[in-house]
Amino acid sequence: MKAVYLDYQSLDKNDLDFSGLHAVFDELILYPSTSQEQLIERIQHVDVIISNKVQLSATTLTHCTQLKLILISATGTNNIDLAQATQQGVTVCNCQGYGTAAVAQHTLMLMLNLATSFRQYDRAVQQGNWNTSSQFCLLDFPIIELSGKTLGLVGYGELGKAVAKLAHAFGMKVMIASLPNRPEMAERVPLSELLPQVDFLSLHCPLTPDTQDLIDTKALSQMKKSAFLINCARGGIVNEQALADALRAGEIAGAATDVLTVEPPKAGNVLLDSSIPNLIITPHSAWGSVDARQRIVQQMIENTEAFKVGLAIRKVNG
Repeated sequence: MKAVYLDYQSLDKNDLDFSGLHAVFDELILYPSTSQEQLIERIQHVDVIISNKVQLSATTLTHCTQLKLILISATGTNNIDLAQATQQGVTVCNCQGYGTAAVAQHTLMLMLNLATSFRQYDRAVQQGNWNTSSQFCLLDFPIIELSGKTLGLVGYGELGKAVAKLAHAFGMKVMIASLPNRPEMAERVPLSELLPQVDFLSLHCPLTPDTQDLIDTKALSQMKKSAFLINCARGGIVNEQALADALRAGEIAGAATDVLTVEPPKAGNVLLDSSIPNLIITPHSAWGSVDARQRIVQQMIENTEAFKVGLAIRKVNG
């Protein structure tokens, strides 16, 4: 089988091993990126397309007369016209669960940074404040312990459960919110009841019409003034203007987000204002450990090997 990887640099930072992926194909061509102008020429005579974010529309797919398999080097399928692929008899497989450990680790890292005022202390040392201190230590910013605090989780799938496990190791109490328009489940608490009780609120649910702006002005006003918000899920679950306003007004103690509504934020974003107090933003990097990205490669190998013997694992169409 002849395969083409349209945008491998979205996954590889010259630190991954692609030898196993090369081995499952007769020929594999790697392109760092592919523009829409280059797309048809590169895919019209291949059996397998690998894409992370390159859009494969219905019109584009009609040019691929010998295409058999599309491998998405991610979980999201919104860049592929699945209906057209199914109509053409093309199998589409994605990757799943590869970043659980990385995202859970990142979530706890953000929680610990907020709990210990890490950025403020690092900045103070860099500015020479410790050098001129009248005592052996600086205690200019608040430090709290995770032990004994309550973590509220919105979303309790694989990621939420991984975060809960780490939180328990720190001695935290964990509460789970029930999601809007979902069946009621034992031990899950309505969000309006959970918010006033938690010291940390961590989001791990998908972005859907029901979760759009789930954390808005009203929700933020229900949280403790000492509470922290963490979002390693999707931009749009938190209303960004409401969060900026709440932080400026001291309605919550701090927040950290790995996601924004538009990524990259080429046109700016309300949360990128450096005057907003105690806000940490990371660039959608929670998932991106070398281990997680190598798992994506391994899952693409597994998906291909299964397809070659008439099976379909992690299939997302038909």
